[in-house]
Amino acid sequence: MKSLAKSTLRVLSTVIVLPAVALCRLQASLVGAESAFSGWSELFSLLPGVTGEYLRHAFYRLCAESCGDDACIGFGTISAHPGIRIGCSAYIGNFCSLGNVSIEDDVLIASHVSVMNGCHQHGTSRLDIPIRDQPGEFIPVTIGTGSWIGEHATVAADVGRHCIVGAGSLVLKPIADYAIAVGSPARVIGDRRDGTALENLAGAGFSPDEESVADVC
Repeated sequence: MKSLAKSTLRVLSTVIVLPAVALCRLQASLVGAESAFSGWSELFSLLPGVTGEYLRHAFYRLCAESCGDDACIGFGTISAHPGIRIGCSAYIGNFCSLGNVSIEDDVLIASHVSVMNGCHQHGTSRLDIPIRDQPGEFIPVTIGTGSWIGEHATVAADVGRHCIVGAGSLVLKPIADYAIAVGSPARVIGDRRDGTALENLAGAGFSPDEESVADVC
């Protein structure tokens, strides 16, 4: 019964967003895909409650590169890139800022997380040209299946599968699969497979119990 209700709401949401999707595609032909998608992403980000979650999912499913089943995109979350990919059952919290990122299945992203396309989006080598006018490099970023990104983290490099990135961390270099990384810049303090995760968290100042592991994120 619950599955049927969700499916019905998905269909209704798709019907509701179709005019916006049509306008977004028309606008994209006039001003470019990124500009159009960014504006509509901002508009849909302001819709509150469960209704907003369903409408955002419908919009991203039709206008982004992909948006999987049961993905959830929180209030206030925006993206400027129609190439964004969101996997099945991925959860993205409130007030996140997402670049050209691939979020794989079952990823958890807490609120106020920024996922940016590398650290060289603006050139800085010349002093006679404003930074905004210097060419930069945008690197696509992937957050691997089953990873958990803590609140207020900033991610500027790939995060592997089944990782934990602590709250407030700054990821500047790729994080390997199963790693636990904390800090600014983020450093790996454990591996979820080898049984040392809790000990390393304790060494970093966290009590080795399940609640403390959750508190990291």
